[in-house]
Amino acid sequence: MPLLSHELEQEFPELKHVIHALRGADTRFARLCDEYKRIDADVSRVEENDEPLPDHELEKLKKKRLQVKDALYAMLRAQRA
Repeated sequence: MPLLSHELEQEFPELKHVIHALRGADTRFARLCDEYKRIDADVSRVEENDEPLPDHELEKLKKKRLQVKDALYAMLRAQRA
Protein backbone atom coordinates (compact mmCIF):
# COMPACT_ATOMS: atom_id res chain seq x y z
CA MET A 1 0.00 0.00 0.00
CA PRO A 2 1.50 3.36 -0.98
CA LEU A 3 1.99 5.81 1.85
CA LEU A 4 0.61 9.33 1.75
CA SER A 5 3.10 12.10 1.23
CA HIS A 6 3.39 14.61 4.03
CA GLU A 7 5.57 17.14 2.22
CA LEU A 8 4.80 20.64 3.40
CA GLU A 9 3.75 21.87 -0.05
CA GLN A 10 1.27 19.00 -0.29
CA GLU A 11 -0.04 19.58 3.21
CA PHE A 12 -0.71 23.26 2.42
CA PRO A 13 -0.97 23.55 -1.40
CA GLU A 14 -2.77 26.88 -1.20
CA LEU A 15 0.24 28.32 0.67
CA LYS A 16 2.93 26.98 -1.63
CA HIS A 17 4.09 30.45 -2.72
CA VAL A 18 4.16 31.69 0.89
CA ILE A 19 6.20 28.63 1.93
CA HIS A 20 8.84 29.31 -0.69
CA ALA A 21 9.00 33.04 0.07
CA LEU A 22 9.21 32.55 3.83
CA ARG A 23 11.78 29.77 3.49
CA GLY A 24 14.11 32.20 1.74
CA ALA A 25 13.42 35.15 4.04
CA ASP A 26 13.14 33.64 7.53
CA THR A 27 15.93 31.45 8.92
CA ARG A 28 13.75 30.11 11.74
CA PHE A 29 11.08 29.04 9.25
CA ALA A 30 13.73 27.44 7.02
CA ARG A 31 15.19 25.56 9.99
CA LEU A 32 11.74 24.28 11.00
CA CYS A 33 11.10 23.22 7.38
CA ASP A 34 14.32 21.22 7.43
CA GLU A 35 13.38 19.64 10.76
CA TYR A 36 9.91 18.76 9.45
CA LYS A 37 11.39 17.18 6.33
CA ARG A 38 13.88 15.14 8.39
CA ILE A 39 11.21 13.86 10.79
CA ASP A 40 8.87 13.05 7.90
CA ALA A 41 11.64 11.07 6.19
CA ASP A 42 12.27 9.16 9.45
CA VAL A 43 8.57 8.32 9.78
CA SER A 44 8.42 7.19 6.14
CA ARG A 45 11.42 4.88 6.55
CA VAL A 46 9.84 3.24 9.58
CA GLU A 47 6.40 2.91 7.95
CA GLU A 48 7.93 1.35 4.85
CA ASN A 49 9.55 -1.23 7.15
CA ASP A 50 13.02 -0.15 6.14
CA GLU A 51 13.92 0.66 9.71
CA PRO A 52 12.50 -1.18 12.74
CA LEU A 53 11.24 1.00 15.56
CA PRO A 54 8.91 0.26 18.48
CA ASP A 55 5.37 1.60 18.06
CA HIS A 56 5.69 4.05 20.96
CA GLU A 57 8.80 5.57 19.35
CA LEU A 58 7.00 5.90 16.02
CA GLU A 59 4.14 7.67 17.77
CA LYS A 60 6.64 10.09 19.36
CA LEU A 61 8.05 10.85 15.91
CA LYS A 62 4.59 11.46 14.49
CA LYS A 63 3.67 13.77 17.37
CA LYS A 64 6.89 15.72 16.90
CA ARG A 65 6.17 16.02 13.16
CA LEU A 66 2.72 17.40 13.99
CA GLN A 67 4.14 19.91 16.50
CA VAL A 68 6.61 21.22 13.91
CA LYS A 69 3.87 21.35 11.26
CA ASP A 70 1.64 23.33 13.63
CA ALA A 71 4.46 25.81 14.29
CA LEU A 72 5.07 26.18 10.55
CA TYR A 73 1.37 26.69 9.88
CA ALA A 74 1.17 29.38 12.56
CA MET A 75 4.06 31.20 10.90
CA LEU A 76 2.41 30.86 7.49
CA ARG A 77 -0.90 32.21 8.80
CA ALA A 78 0.88 35.17 10.42
CA GLN A 79 2.61 35.91 7.11
CA ARG A 80 -0.69 35.87 5.21
CA ALA A 81 -2.43 38.21 7.66
